[in-house]
Amino acid sequence: MSDIQLITSHLGKTIKGKIQSAKSVYILTSFSMKSGVRYLKNALKLAAELQADIKLLTGDYLHITQPEALKELMSIDDRIEVRLWKSGGVSFHPKAYLIETSEGEFLVVGSSNLSASALTEGVEWSLAVQQNKELFEEVQEQFMHLFYHEKTISVNNETLKEYESEYKEYYDKYSNLIRKWTEQEEIEAMLPEEENNRKDAGEVHEPESEYGTIEPRFAQIEALEELEKTYDEGYKKAMVVMATGLGKTYLAAFFAKRFKRVLFVAHREEILHQAEKSFKIVMPEASTGIYNGRTKEGEADFVFASVFTLSMKKHLEAFNPNSFDLIVIDEFHHAAADSYQRLLSFFHPEFLLGITATPDRNDNRDVYALCEGNVAFKMGFLEAIQRNWLSPFQYFGVYDETDYSQIRWLGNRYDEEQLLQAQLREDMAENIIRAWEKHKQTKSLVFCSSIRQAVFLSDYFNRQGYNTVSLHSKQKDISRKEAILQLEKGLLDAIFTVDLFNEGIDIPSVDTILFVRPTESLTVFTQQIGRGLRLHSSKDYCVIIDLIGNYRHADIKLSVFDQELDGKGKIGEILPTVPESCTFEIDVKAINLINEMARKQQPRKQQLLAAYRDVKQELGRRPIYLELHLKGSMGAKPYYDEWKSYHAFLDWADELTEKEEETFLKYEDWFREVEKTGMQKSYKMILLSAMLARGQEHWYDAITPEETAPYFHHYLTSEEYRKRIDFSDKSSQKLWEYDEKKVASLIKRMPMTMWSGSSKGLVTLEDNKFEVHVDPAVDQKNLLYQFTKEICQYRLQYFFQRREDMKNR
Repeated sequence: MSDIQLITSHLGKTIKGKIQSAKSVYILTSFSMKSGVRYLKNALKLAAELQADIKLLTGDYLHITQPEALKELMSIDDRIEVRLWKSGGVSFHPKAYLIETSEGEFLVVGSSNLSASALTEGVEWSLAVQQNKELFEEVQEQFMHLFYHEKTISVNNETLKEYESEYKEYYDKYSNLIRKWTEQEEIEAMLPEEENNRKDAGEVHEPESEYGTIEPRFAQIEALEELEKTYDEGYKKAMVVMATGLGKTYLAAFFAKRFKRVLFVAHREEILHQAEKSFKIVMPEASTGIYNGRTKEGEADFVFASVFTLSMKKHLEAFNPNSFDLIVIDEFHHAAADSYQRLLSFFHPEFLLGITATPDRNDNRDVYALCEGNVAFKMGFLEAIQRNWLSPFQYFGVYDETDYSQIRWLGNRYDEEQLLQAQLREDMAENIIRAWEKHKQTKSLVFCSSIRQAVFLSDYFNRQGYNTVSLHSKQKDISRKEAILQLEKGLLDAIFTVDLFNEGIDIPSVDTILFVRPTESLTVFTQQIGRGLRLHSSKDYCVIIDLIGNYRHADIKLSVFDQELDGKGKIGEILPTVPESCTFEIDVKAINLINEMARKQQPRKQQLLAAYRDVKQELGRRPIYLELHLKGSMGAKPYYDEWKSYHAFLDWADELTEKEEETFLKYEDWFREVEKTGMQKSYKMILLSAMLARGQEHWYDAITPEETAPYFHHYLTSEEYRKRIDFSDKSSQKLWEYDEKKVASLIKRMPMTMWSGSSKGLVTLEDNKFEVHVDPAVDQKNLLYQFTKEICQYRLQYFFQRREDMKNR
């Protein structure tokens, strides 16, 4: 029996004792005050020292959360995870405390925020529930969905600086209101609307394959061949990019046949059930199990787990780090999120496979870092259409007169209330329905910005004599499954939705896609286009009707139609090149708008600086060169193109300390030499890497070819892909078996002689000794070593990654 009690005061006293001996502590509050953090500080510190899983999510709504409170939380223990909900002006008001101890689960939901007043003398009402494991775990999983929501950011030194600036700006702006939030004041609010309709979880499944016998077909054949080659060549990680509809899950199942135990991770319930079903079809004899907040079948050969469940320490540690030979991350473009980081660092599989349809680098910069830049296979929707594996499309770009420049931009989306004021107008609805009537076919899926817009437009279309529904998390009148069935049967003309159909759910018979929302993400735009490209006997092509206004990304969104074919189109000036079976039409006004927006783009240096700052904020520190390459939205090469040195960029951006700047300027010629020296092969940087391996005190000392040979040979032969790429011509193939004399001869001839002859004296080869002439001062040795090592690491990574990219073209 559950033990339920009402707590009307001194909640803090109750939870303090439980926190001190807790296994896990999850705290959710709309705001946090320094006094509240200090009240719980000692208890949280004790729990952290006992290895408890501690997570705290608080909000920035009306900037009541004090920066000092976040600072205090960060100072308690590095193992405590703190995230901030970026409300964007939309109210955020939940309060819950979830504490698990050896005696059981304790759940509190009520009115108490993280302040001393709320936890002690304040008049607060909370319901506390004990001895109800099922409810506790359900609420835990809901907490995880919020904790790692796209609206949250990790609290670190960089994000805290940004929040402090916003906090000060807010109170400077509203100081005349004489409205100061104190620990006694509260705000009436509610949770932001969630777009995940969980009530239908597991109900809707991808239709059975129409190919007959389940075996690799079409793109799967090529992808599987490349994936297996990648695995055989010694790679430990890889990403496969395949357009929606080409069978990524089946591909993963075919590849999984090589492994004994497999973990398949997804972020939606529907995807888990679909994947389990697909794996069962490919391997009927295999044992499978779902591991989520309610079912924990973790002993099966093939385990299908929710990322939010595995984000909890108790569930993650139910497994051994070596439990799985293969881990598959579905919708891999999500995997850079913090919710995936714990499981990716915990497990040590033989191979990690990420599968996705949309790894757009602008949106998903970190994804490339997770697979070390190794894309085993890539096929976008344009190439798939050319091969007749996806449906052709007819695209119509319709001019939208709405002035989005007057709507406040909140970093990654528009202010919801201001956007709604522009969208919920009868004249705009009339323009939308006219465009739809002109181009539509029979079954339409309409993507909106918000639930309120979906409801408004659906009601408007119904008043014009059409039969439509708005499908979203608040819809009570019709389930997702029923709406899909009615659309397929022709009983509905259209479904208006927000994000329910981005991933995992398909309606192959959909023949019309209508966009009535600004494009805030190229990834989401590509996903939503894919909803209409499934082959189906009832359609010859899919119509895409796209309203184009002066919103952000409008000038680059068309690149999703062009980049996969030649990558050279000048967006806005030359219309995308699409497959012959497709058509592409844009209103003249929309073309003029795109051209104008392209001309007004931010200067290149400022774009690069903004991309750098994004990575710095995410990491909470200055990124090294390789991190910028793997995580930056623009990669690292543009920084070299612009400044001829990453550290020159850092100097330009005032990112170097005084001592770092002094070191950079003194040895600038050397850093630029390491950056620019030619690399037809990787040999120069392997030589430098061998020298750096000796440590900062002696790395620049003279070295002989014979001393370099063991490191050089091991580096190139320890991984099959390195040997194949850079140690594979006829003369060097003879050196696969180690022969010091022959390897030393190659080193002397290739990197040492060639580099010394082109470096203007910075490196020399004399009397069989290769030497770097830098002669560092004692107090500059460490920085010289670190900067040189950064460049060397980046150049080796970039070299092998570029060669792999060329192989896959």
